[in-house]
Amino acid sequence: MNKYLLSSLCLFALNHSAHADNAPLTLPTGTITALANDDQTVSLSTPTSAGSRLNLSAMETPASVESLSGEQVRARGDRSVQDAVSRSTGISRTGTPGDGGTSLQARGFTGQSSVMQLYDGNRLYTGMGTVTFPVDTWSVERVDVLRGPASVLYGEGATGAVVNVIPKKPFEGEIENHVRVGYGSFDRQQQAFDSGGSLTDTLSYRLNLNRLRSNGWVDRGDSSSDFISAALRWQATDDLSFTLAHDYGDQRPQNYFGTPLINGQLKDSLRNKNYNVRDDKQHYNDQWTRLTSDWQINDAVSANNELYYLKAQRRWQNAENYNFDVESQQLSRSGYFGIGHQQEQVGDRQTFTFKHSLFGLDSQTVTGVDYNRIRFQLDSNSPFNDVLPNGQPLDRYHPQTGYFESADPYRDQFDSTTKQMSVFAENRTQLSERWSLVTGVRRDYVHVDRNNLVDGSQSDKTLTGNNWKAGLVFALTQDTSFYGQVATSTDGIGGLISLSPSQQQYDLSTARQTEIGLKQLFWDQRGEFTLAAYRIVKKKLLTDDPGNPTLKQQVGQQSSNGVEASLDLQLQNAWQLQANAAIVKAKYDDFEEVVGGVPVSRNGNRPVDVPRRTANLWLSKALTDDLKAGAGVRYVDARYADMANRNELPSYTVVDATLSWKALRNTTLGLQVNNLFDRTYAQSQYNEGQQWILGEPRSFFVTADYTF
Repeated sequence: MNKYLLSSLCLFALNHSAHADNAPLTLPTGTITALANDDQTVSLSTPTSAGSRLNLSAMETPASVESLSGEQVRARGDRSVQDAVSRSTGISRTGTPGDGGTSLQARGFTGQSSVMQLYDGNRLYTGMGTVTFPVDTWSVERVDVLRGPASVLYGEGATGAVVNVIPKKPFEGEIENHVRVGYGSFDRQQQAFDSGGSLTDTLSYRLNLNRLRSNGWVDRGDSSSDFISAALRWQATDDLSFTLAHDYGDQRPQNYFGTPLINGQLKDSLRNKNYNVRDDKQHYNDQWTRLTSDWQINDAVSANNELYYLKAQRRWQNAENYNFDVESQQLSRSGYFGIGHQQEQVGDRQTFTFKHSLFGLDSQTVTGVDYNRIRFQLDSNSPFNDVLPNGQPLDRYHPQTGYFESADPYRDQFDSTTKQMSVFAENRTQLSERWSLVTGVRRDYVHVDRNNLVDGSQSDKTLTGNNWKAGLVFALTQDTSFYGQVATSTDGIGGLISLSPSQQQYDLSTARQTEIGLKQLFWDQRGEFTLAAYRIVKKKLLTDDPGNPTLKQQVGQQSSNGVEASLDLQLQNAWQLQANAAIVKAKYDDFEEVVGGVPVSRNGNRPVDVPRRTANLWLSKALTDDLKAGAGVRYVDARYADMANRNELPSYTVVDATLSWKALRNTTLGLQVNNLFDRTYAQSQYNEGQQWILGEPRSFFVTADYTF
């Protein structure tokens, strides 16, 4: 870690000496000068919600924050939020069908319990570690990313990063409409509609519809997705507005649990095979309703309230495990899991923002409270005994489909009611013309009541979490800021609302991060550069008790040291370049796993699904006023699939390309090519690395957009 600190301090000294004038300095508030071919972009000086509730820009925030505009995401052909976010600095995909395909890795930490995903600032408390919303990128206005601990902003479950998806909002003005139709490889189809504008002097709206269909690139890989996003805004007075929004998503994703390894190797001839049963199920239905009020009480005080109702229903029915026996050279299918989730969440968040003086210094403070009540029910065929204990033999090249068969019935298992309440505050104080201080505190209270619907037993657990952050920002020049921050977080042992009686005996895991960084606008604000170095230590991991393998103890520790850098350039002749790279050294400092009844130390091993290096590059050019082209490279280093660090997923490099042509004044044609060189690669893994979830082969997608 010392080398990261040293390099950053050297940059600090060089920049400071080069600009040692006494002129007053303020961080810029304008946007980067854009070329004529630019889509809407978000710069370091654009106020966002990424790293603060005070609507600070990245230059003003003592943390690693990044924002992607919806136009940018769609122009690159990213189909999901996870596809888009994994092009940002240091984040990679780890999703599987079991977690809704949405799991991410950031700064050495993986999964829904450590990388939180929000929609319009709202968090769905995940049951069994599953998130399935938002559905696609059509309705996305912006994606904000905060890397590092963020529990002080959003509660437990935010050690690695927070991803906040902001949908398109109502706007004032003439009604504008946008229609898209698309067709591509594997019979992929899209019909989409976007409409918004003013209905009256005080009423405005936004409506988005998107329908997706595909036959899939694996056998029996049909998928479908339907999404509706609607919002109505009423400007009651100049200082008071109300917005009612509802989002609905229904998904049936490609039911693919990975390709099995044969003798430890991936066979390209099996790339398109689907080893699941014929009556498989994977169905997600999500509904989000929000009523938001914004009130500018006076010049110094504003209030915001958001009342929301979230509903999620999920259903799986699959044979998930495909194992190859080296001795018999036989592939077998097992793991017949039938699972259903029903979840309802009602919540309210009230905040007040104050502009005031603190010890004679300009200051801004936001305070608030939020409350959630979550009801969750799990149905399954637990204890998941197969009819054939040794698995069903399969022909690897011509697998018989068969039907879902379990030795245990599908039935109600348990339900839980979770009540959560928190109070929080955040402050920014301008200490001098160059220095500013950003601090925050939060206290969470959570109570979980669980009813076992099989034997009638009951259990409950009360958890509390205290988190804080403190960061300094120093304006080296008008276009350069240096920052340092310490922040804490808490993570649950498993999904908070679905804690088992055995999990309820443990406390929340805790983490602390120390981070320093540099953010700079240069070349007449046509370039952006960021650099960050960090260390995160997470304690209270659940590890096996070496004295009694049947018991657990909460003594484990994991650490991550890393450095991240990003570069954004708007070059001459209408060239644009975005690039980033990250290096992370993550390891278990204190962790034991029981293997065959014997405790085995995993100290020094790298956590599962964590690559040491990631990098992304996107280069685009306006060839003419009407013709634009772009290409991107995504690199993910090798990752381990097991805690013993024996099963490894190889690194991969994937190239994508796009082309758009404004054929008529209101008509634009587009071409997207994914995996241009048809690379066979493992995007994630399942069954401790015995199955590789492969990325999609080379595919194309043609779009036609019409605005009126």
